[in-house]
Amino acid sequence: MNERSEFSNKIGFVLAAAGSAVGLGNIWRFPYLAAKYGGGLFVLIYIFFVLTFGFTIMMTEIVLGRKTRLSPIGAYKAINKKYSFIGIIAVVVAGLILPYYSVIGGWVIKYFVTFITGGYISATNDNFFIDFISSPVEPIIWQIIFVLMTAIVVLRGVKDGIEKANKVLMPTLIILTLGVGIYSMSLPGAIEGLKYYLIPDFSRFSIEGVLAALGQMFYSLSLSMGIMITYGSYLKQNDDIEKSVRQIEIFDSGIAILAGFMIVPAVFAFSGGNEQALSAGPGLMFITLPKVFHSMGLSTIVGSAFFLLVLLAAVTSAISLMEAVVSSLCDKYKIARNKAVALTTVFMIVMGVPSSLGNGIWSNFKILNLNFLDLMDFITNAVLMPIGALLTCIFIGFVVGTKVISDEVKLSSDFKKEKMFNIMIKYIAPIFIIAILLSSILSTFGIIAI
Repeated sequence: MNERSEFSNKIGFVLAAAGSAVGLGNIWRFPYLAAKYGGGLFVLIYIFFVLTFGFTIMMTEIVLGRKTRLSPIGAYKAINKKYSFIGIIAVVVAGLILPYYSVIGGWVIKYFVTFITGGYISATNDNFFIDFISSPVEPIIWQIIFVLMTAIVVLRGVKDGIEKANKVLMPTLIILTLGVGIYSMSLPGAIEGLKYYLIPDFSRFSIEGVLAALGQMFYSLSLSMGIMITYGSYLKQNDDIEKSVRQIEIFDSGIAILAGFMIVPAVFAFSGGNEQALSAGPGLMFITLPKVFHSMGLSTIVGSAFFLLVLLAAVTSAISLMEAVVSSLCDKYKIARNKAVALTTVFMIVMGVPSSLGNGIWSNFKILNLNFLDLMDFITNAVLMPIGALLTCIFIGFVVGTKVISDEVKLSSDFKKEKMFNIMIKYIAPIFIIAILLSSILSTFGIIAI
């Protein structure tokens, strides 16, 4: 068997893992939720969950990877053969997210190209986005371009592909985020938006807001997708896992908060303080923000920079998802990386077609009243990810015991948060996960609003 690849140093691992965590959800969902649920209050609740619940699950997954030196399926199997199915769930999640995520990634490329070529005025038309995603061919072409960008990086391997790419993409993303954020905050009327975003409003505290922060944290940190196990398997034995997790959390939370600096003040200035302008999801990203950029000076530059940083966030996340699948294929079936990448690339493109066409000529085909893209998102985010995380808590907390994790962490450093970890993994994290599972399902079907 070939010696397993490793990140060349800890910063390479941290940037790759942070690149996975920093995705589209940080850019278009976090600012909306923060603005909706009390501004700074939401940010404080989010950070609390990151430092406790998020820390616990991420530590568990990275340790499982480093201890076994295997991707998800093999990692769980190596600890206890009866529980390899938890790893299968994680890889299935990554495999199902990849196609529809690449469709959205293709949308981002389309908008970046539109702005950088000076066509931003057309993007401000109310029908531009709907007409584009309804097209039977063009979105698929952009999706294929996004898939190939991702595949090229993964094909080059851990050191020469994933690590080198993230060492360039992540600093670039941070610089662009700071640049657009500073410009956004300089706009007339933006300060009111910044106050609305950052100052805690305790009168708006609600259980829905707590659940929204909990769910956003869980999905944002790339938990229960097999990613952290896979990246952990490339981590050197002498690297401090606990410190690395803290650094990943800082990157993820920092980018999410900075995204709010870009979006909330600009949208407030554009809309005259209308909270409804901060709608969630694609509407904010692809309909509202182009109009905001058009209203600014330097529209081409600012809009291009924004969609470039969104593209970088999407690519770094897609790389990690693809690597989780590719690594699992290599470990499970002993096939070469280039063959695993080729198989995954074809799968992404073929399975992405229904997600793309579901917004157009297949829009009448719905299951549970959801189009194909939303259905895949529901199955992965609302159902399989929380179930996988819950099973992991049970597996570590009550089947094999937390000592498996503690012993591995202590090989390279003290485990300062060991007591908190033990309590969280056994008793508190499962409750949080059940809350995520139920709230995600109920909000998908409009029973509660998150």
